[in-house]
Amino acid sequence: MEPIRSLPQDQTSLARGVPDAQPGTMFVLSVGGGLTVDPGPHRTILFGRNRPEVHVCVGEDDPRVSRMHGSISYRGGQWWVAVTGRLPVRFPREQMLFGGEDPMPLASGYTPLFVQGSSGREHLLEVYVVGDSGTRPVLRPRDPTQPPRIWQLSPAEKLALTVVGQRYLLHDLHPLPLSWRQAADQLAELQPAEGWTAKRVEHLVSNVRTRMSRDGVPGLTREEVGEPVGNALNDNLFRVLLLTTTLVPADLDVLDD
Repeated sequence: MEPIRSLPQDQTSLARGVPDAQPGTMFVLSVGGGLTVDPGPHRTILFGRNRPEVHVCVGEDDPRVSRMHGSISYRGGQWWVAVTGRLPVRFPREQMLFGGEDPMPLASGYTPLFVQGSSGREHLLEVYVVGDSGTRPVLRPRDPTQPPRIWQLSPAEKLALTVVGQRYLLHDLHPLPLSWRQAADQLAELQPAEGWTAKRVEHLVSNVRTRMSRDGVPGLTREEVGEPVGNALNDNLFRVLLLTTTLVPADLDVLDD
């Protein structure tokens, strides 16, 4: 059997799993077609815009994609992605890999890679590496839905966070938290008798960050983020609060009241 084989023409996605294969086998797919590659030393597949010179064609109609944009190679028992093109490749969780940087390893299972193109376009390159646990995710249509972890907040904490993070709840394209002074002034208008100050707002938000950091949430301390900190700590905080639905857009109703 050939170590590199074309995928069927009717293969439209790898997200639902792949056919049975030995652990370490890699499947790669773009809109231009795909292939499967057995693990083995010195095994490399190339991807990019120039169809005759690569194994998997990506962004064939986009001149911002390099003719040979990158490669995926097997070494040390793992597949590694390298970028040789001018524009980066985006991994999940917004990780970016640029040309000239050290290759990044691929985890077992499904990984969508996005090749940066022109005018905001991103070209999808799907990769699936077969792990020891099998090739298909277990379907669980009747299992109970697992709710996110909603962090417990006091009424004062929730109100302060809603005000400081209102731009996140309003779906601003590039949201930033309000300053402590801006938030305190707005809170004082909402609750004139509650003694809102910039220091009190800062103290409440900092306590929530500390509590969540101690409970395992990353990116909420100066040591993790490094200097200069800027808005990074609160930006990370609000993204977690929204992702877990601890804060939701409906919480903004209190500002209208």
